[in-house]
Parts: sequence; structure tokens; C-alpha cells
Amino acid sequence: MELLENLKWRYATKKFDPSKSINEEDLEKLKQAVQLSVSSYGLQLYKVLIIKNDELKLQLKEAAWNQSQLTDASHIFVFCNYTERKNEHIDEYIQATSKIQDTPLEKLEGYGNLIKESLSAKSDAAWQNWSEKQTYLALSNLLTACAALKIDSCPMEGFEQDKFNAILGLDQKGLNAAVIAPVGFRSAEDHTQFRKKVRKPKEVLFDEI
Repeated sequence: MELLENLKWRYATKKFDPSKSINEEDLEKLKQAVQLSVSSYGLQLYKVLIIKNDELKLQLKEAAWNQSQLTDASHIFVFCNYTERKNEHIDEYIQATSKIQDTPLEKLEGYGNLIKESLSAKSDAAWQNWSEKQTYLALSNLLTACAALKIDSCPMEGFEQDKFNAILGLDQKGLNAAVIAPVGFRSAEDHTQFRKKVRKPKEVLFDEI
């Protein structure tokens, strides 16, 4: 199974080759893979910023404890969750569903109201936690797509969210940088690539009931 071989090939790249860049064709494939990600209710309540500007990458590096991936990688994917619950997001989804699936709006109103009730019932803390988790679903698709294209990646939580939000002007947009992933091509000097994967044995990881 090619997917399994791709997953065996990938690793969290610690040192990228700054001389190599992702071409536009492959970047579009990565964007499509993220676009096709699963999400709760299908809402996709997140925004994905793709950073390639060198000056901006340098600022973000300083907000990520000067980790070299931020400046050496070709691009940085910043997955941002929405910080506020807005019914308009749900209304937009219902309207899009009506148009794309050729379904009358009145037949979808009940489903839209169900979503609104479910999300409004969450506490602020529960909402924030749920909202941030949505971005990880999209991140997973990115990592898998990168592996399929033999593009390296490094999912990272090691950054200062407040500083990222300030640098990228996310607060004013009702967004929060939840998780990031520099993508590009591994450096020959990255010795991490030669380490054997450490994973739990299947008999420990899984229970069939």
C-alpha cells in the first residue's frame, strides 16, 4: 500500500534546505488536500495562512524560539481557528450546501439550527478547545499530502500564540494561530531523517472488541 510507504518515509523534519522551494503545482495540490479535509459538521471553521515572505518568516521565527524551520522551510502553513461563535458561519455553510447540492434552503434550516444549538451550548473554554481541534484535522491532511508528494513537513506547537496573532494581525480578524507546519525539503545535514521510527506495537496500541 503506497500510503503506508509514504507515511514510513515522512518524519518531523528538523532542518530544511533553504535553497529548495515547493513549486506552484505542488502547492496547489497541498491546498486542495487541506480544502478536502474532514471537519465537524463540515463547517471548516478555520483559516489557513500560507507564509512565504522571508521578512515575515523571520519575525515568526523570533516568536517560535528561533527554530530554524521557520526560515529554512519553503512555506509555513498557519492553521487558525475562529475565536468567536458566529451564526453567520453556519448560515454561509447552509447556503453553500443548498447551492452545491441543489437542495432548497428550507429543507436545510433544521440542520442549521441544530448546529447552532449544539455550538451555542458549549462553554467558552469548551468552544475554544473544540475550535482549535478542528485545525488539527486539516493539519493531518496536509502532512499526508506532503508525504505523498515527497515534500517534508514539521507540525509544530512550539511557538508563542499571542506573538503570532499580533504579527499576523489575527486578533482583529477573530482568529487564533492554533498550530503551524513548515513545509519544504529536508537538508542532507538533518540527522533526524536517519532515525528509526518509534511507534507502539499494534498489539499494544489496538484493542479489538
